[in-house]
Amino acid sequence: MNFYTKQHKYYCGIDLHAKTMYLCILNQAGEIVLQRNIQTDTEAFLKTIERYREDIVVVVECIFTWYWIADLCAKEHIPFVLGHALYMKAIHGGKAKNDKIDAHKIAVLLRGGMIPQAYVYPSQMRSTRDLLRRRMHLTRKRAELLAHIQNTNYQYNLPEFEKRIARKANRAGVAEHFPDESVKKSIELDLKLLDYYDQLLPRLEHEISLIAKTHNADSYFRIRSIPGIGRILGLLILYEIHDIRRFPTVQDFVSYCRLVKSAKESAGKRLGSSGKKIGNVHLKWAFSEAAVLFLRRNPEARKYREKLQKKHGKAKSMTILAHKLARATYYILKRKEVFRMDTFLKRSRETERACPPNWYQEGQVRWMPIKPSVYGPDHKDVHPGIVCPVPLALD
Repeated sequence: MNFYTKQHKYYCGIDLHAKTMYLCILNQAGEIVLQRNIQTDTEAFLKTIERYREDIVVVVECIFTWYWIADLCAKEHIPFVLGHALYMKAIHGGKAKNDKIDAHKIAVLLRGGMIPQAYVYPSQMRSTRDLLRRRMHLTRKRAELLAHIQNTNYQYNLPEFEKRIARKANRAGVAEHFPDESVKKSIELDLKLLDYYDQLLPRLEHEISLIAKTHNADSYFRIRSIPGIGRILGLLILYEIHDIRRFPTVQDFVSYCRLVKSAKESAGKRLGSSGKKIGNVHLKWAFSEAAVLFLRRNPEARKYREKLQKKHGKAKSMTILAHKLARATYYILKRKEVFRMDTFLKRSRETERACPPNWYQEGQVRWMPIKPSVYGPDHKDVHPGIVCPVPLALD
């Protein structure tokens, strides 16, 4: 969690909505110099803060309406902070709530250096990222149509389709497969929508690929050097990351990808884990998919995965593989390299030699999971990404 701690003469907290916005401006002493509810209009906003433009910083919560005001502040050279809505809710929750109170609390948090920051994605690539997310939504809708046809077939216990209906050439006669007229109409509707998606999505993917080559072709092709990552996964990872330099360490990156667990501890006792939904859900999905595709036609990767499966089980082995692919992606972009299988497997083997089964290595520290039944109730087993109470320095 990063906080905005720079000092300014005036602090403007905004409770932003679709049609209105409530402004609260504080001075350095914490005194309210302006409170006003205005329309979400660029001219009205600039006119309201005109007296304080000398040294003012603006903050809004990260909700769906923040794009326009972030772009306006960038154009007018006004410092802008995007507050992390989930963290802010935990910090400034109170008994009473309205626009006036919320705007004042946001301004107070900003003045006190307690605004948890979210990433302000630049406008040049933001619209393409949103287009990719829209493409994912439409792809899942297409998958729902295919699943509906299959489930309807199982409902009536009819013979299975001879070929995969995901391919357009194999859908001839699918509607006639169902004897009931109403069911047939429902399936015909699904097939028409599938035909439209099959025309729309490839064209959309091609156009996004052309745009990506103008934005950051170098990083795009470096990501695609990883086995299993094709055009769509490469585009998704590229646009969700944007700039790898915004992650100081590889641990920050894999945490953002939701590929580590966060321990909850108090008074030396572990109370479980939390924060599973904090991070980027799209990168979590992308690296989970990449882990599956990484194993296809890749004997070396399958052999390595079998070793992981013996130690950690089937499900956890795939999570660890996704975690390692995310780390590899970080270093590929950070060091401007391409993926090398020998390096990937060599580092994995070195980790296994340095750390016996159920050990975890991070940097120059070796973490040993200790079972409570053997060493007492204060020690717990750990998973990659969770800090363990017993560090041992490596030789």
